[in-house]
Amino acid sequence: MNYILFDGDVRTALLPFTYTRPVADIRVGILTIREKWEKHLGLTTTTVTEEYLEEKYPMVEMEENVLLNASFLPTKPLVEMVKNLQENQAIFKGEDVIAFFTSDNQEEVDFSSYEHIEFEDDIIQIKNTWDIFSLNDKAIRADFDLITEGRKSQPIPETVNCINRDDIFVEKGAKLTFATLNASTGPIYIGKNAEIMEGVVVRGALAMCEYSVLKLGAKIYGATTLGPHSKVGGEVNNSVLFGYSNKGHDGFLGNSVLGEWCNIGADSNNSNLKNNYAEVRLWNYETGRFAKTGLQFCGLMMGDHSKCGINTMFNTGTVVGVSANIFGSGFPRNFVPSFSWGGASGFTEYKTNKVFEVAEVVMERRGIVFDDQEKQILEHVFEETKQYRNY
Repeated sequence: MNYILFDGDVRTALLPFTYTRPVADIRVGILTIREKWEKHLGLTTTTVTEEYLEEKYPMVEMEENVLLNASFLPTKPLVEMVKNLQENQAIFKGEDVIAFFTSDNQEEVDFSSYEHIEFEDDIIQIKNTWDIFSLNDKAIRADFDLITEGRKSQPIPETVNCINRDDIFVEKGAKLTFATLNASTGPIYIGKNAEIMEGVVVRGALAMCEYSVLKLGAKIYGATTLGPHSKVGGEVNNSVLFGYSNKGHDGFLGNSVLGEWCNIGADSNNSNLKNNYAEVRLWNYETGRFAKTGLQFCGLMMGDHSKCGINTMFNTGTVVGVSANIFGSGFPRNFVPSFSWGGASGFTEYKTNKVFEVAEVVMERRGIVFDDQEKQILEHVFEETKQYRNY
């Protein structure tokens, strides 16, 4: 059987993160959504996504296929239902389709002719950008159980102060010493070749993916995820870094999501609570205005390749697009369009040739080539987001 993950209706609600990746490649918990499905299924998946992303994320269709709504996170009962899907059957959660069977000779999919199977158990769905951090605790716990089942942790060094040691799992090659790990509030997963430096204090849940680093004296509250090759210092609370992103110095990051290749300058801070304790609103790409989140705590949403200089201050509920460069004193606006250069004193357009120069240097430091495929994606995003750069 061939399994294909599709973006579904939530793609726009998950911008700016889905400008540069399918919904399936969003990281929440320890794994990306794709990695979760593949681990449960024991098979690789392909993707139906935007045309300009297809070269990097191709779709392979076979005689028989099951299409999976990538906004839903898999569970064991759901995966069993998916594996048993037959022709003209579809799994629904209320009005939302989770999975359906197709064959290559079908001209179109008409759900009115399908047998509807209702999935009645609880399930996590990522429908908005803020779901990535607000549902991260549940996602970490589910991934922790999935990854560690039947396995034994590497020994925890004697210099590490542990609370609830049974919910701490250390992979091979990880380095940690003279740290405090409190897993009484959630599991702590330390991935392959990850490092926790001296003086770090962690209150779970925490997910550290491979080669991620917690720097000297960092203070981490759950539920927080450090994607692969990310480096974090200072104080972080309930935030998700997709991977290859740095917040390496003092400063606060809370109830926030950073894409890949982001950098937060030293002593930068974000607000995650309004002074009047009111509900936080976030920029909505679909409506072109700010929309209610239903949350009292909500911080910074930052797309891939965006960066800020030292001492940057972000207002509660700030959305930063792809490849923005923010610096200077004062609070920048709480919606910074993609490819913006500047800060509170004003913005200009950040030209793609300059963006490419920075991206090439940044990615080369991690041994990754910034190739034509990546350039084409960013060029498309540059054109697609021009409408917002009316400074």
